[in-house]
Amino acid sequence: MKFYTGGLDFMEDLMQRYQVTDEKALSAIETGAKMLADDVRKLPKPRSKMTGSGYTHLLDTVTTRRTKGEIEVGWGKYYGPMVENGTVRADAVPHVMPTFQKNKQKYYQAIDKELWK
Repeated sequence: MKFYTGGLDFMEDLMQRYQVTDEKALSAIETGAKMLADDVRKLPKPRSKMTGSGYTHLLDTVTTRRTKGEIEVGWGKYYGPMVENGTVRADAVPHVMPTFQKNKQKYYQAIDKELWK
């Protein structure tokens, strides 16, 4: 089977043809989201600052959360989006989106494999 990355209408038609349930689609997306969270947690961290007690690096807090009808990938710290997107006073230091852009084919293929198994 060839994997298509574009065309949401085409994907919707395929899902209806093969009777993919919402639960199965969410489970497939959750597989890709967990892979993204794992890849973000594997990014290099400044080890020199990690000697203090109670120190948890922001990247170690990235996780997935399943809510009703959604899969979220996010931080366990309130300031995660501020680091990713920047603020008025601080420049952005993106890490989630570049990781996704770099590995999105891997995530799409994992979702595809989970969806059609």
